[in-house]
Amino acid sequence: MKKGHKQVRLHKNLAVAVVNCLEAIFNQGKQADKVIAKMLKSDKRWGKRDRGFIAENTYEIIRWKRLYAELADVKETFSNSNLWRLLSVRWVLQGISLPPWDEVQKTPARRVKGKFDGLQKHRALVCSITDWLDNIGVANFGESKWRDELDALNTQASVVLRVNRLKTNPKILQKELTLEGFKLVSHPSYPDALILEERANVFDTESFQKGFFEVQDASSQLVGYFAEVSPGMQVIDACAGAGGKSLHLAALMENKGQLTALDIYSHKLHELKRRARRAGAHNITTRQISSNKVIKKLQNRADRVLIDAPCTGLGVLRRNPDAKWKIDADFLERVKQTQQQILSAYASMVKPGGKLIYATCSILKEENQEQVEQFLKSPKGTEFTLEKDNFISPAKSGFDGFYMARIIRS
Repeated sequence: MKKGHKQVRLHKNLAVAVVNCLEAIFNQGKQADKVIAKMLKSDKRWGKRDRGFIAENTYEIIRWKRLYAELADVKETFSNSNLWRLLSVRWVLQGISLPPWDEVQKTPARRVKGKFDGLQKHRALVCSITDWLDNIGVANFGESKWRDELDALNTQASVVLRVNRLKTNPKILQKELTLEGFKLVSHPSYPDALILEERANVFDTESFQKGFFEVQDASSQLVGYFAEVSPGMQVIDACAGAGGKSLHLAALMENKGQLTALDIYSHKLHELKRRARRAGAHNITTRQISSNKVIKKLQNRADRVLIDAPCTGLGVLRRNPDAKWKIDADFLERVKQTQQQILSAYASMVKPGGKLIYATCSILKEENQEQVEQFLKSPKGTEFTLEKDNFISPAKSGFDGFYMARIIRS
């Protein structure tokens, strides 16, 4: 939270766009990224700075919803005037002078600042999370470490590119994007990663159209290396989605061998095929899981099976802040059951001597270490042994939270 006093020119049409986004997200339950993307395309007159204003203010109000609502003294379902109050509270905390608009003039700036100072000992409020999530976080990490993780998860995510080594290398891509006006830095711990110094839209670049890179967080990139794939292997990405990790695995396999991408949703696999064509990843085939027959046909076939399991997504709250308002004890329990069912069903695709990689973008032990332990104790897990696991802390890494376990079939 920034405090102080600064002069920022505020344009009412952009503020109206933010309020309209919030109405759709908070009151209609629509998905934040889709609502914002649609809004940004709705007026061609908006430039880069205008679109940035709308996206940033909308996402930050989603992120800090509980805190702002407390300071604004409003409750859901938010009326139009309530949504304007949330926006004006954000500007007050940023030290921005409120404009002379009727919608924001009644916001008591001094009282908001005083109330904010008085909340500092209430972690769930000041970090803007639900009490349930705060309790489970403390149970997982302890008081001080949990606060560190929350502070990391409440910062805006960096834009990280993964260089597609099927077509280029980091030095060449960095040089090309620099010529296109982007400032990027490399990272010694992530050999395929280039990190934007300033947030920007990279999808309109010639380099992206040519398939030279994908946008993929640095922690997510680690899963590909952790899988220890090599050219010529039979690899299955069992929960492939739109294929972010499939494309990385294909590059690490140098397009040699067979990578089978599975998912229950055909539209995601269709998107994966499109991305694979752009990336020049020719060793990927897709199969929709419409019945158990698909899994049975692949039994004992794979050198590696990656299960990037459905999860609460608590490790990626920096880029998906709306997720924290949708998670509760029932949701976690359903996700855990799904994770265990997938582990049990898909493990059969690993051939003897092969390896199963279980990964989530959650930071909870209930979805990670405890799920692996439960699987290994199950009848299906008796043939498997944990080789290595890795927990990536948002607070320590500066990137998304992830967990990954590599399990060998004897």
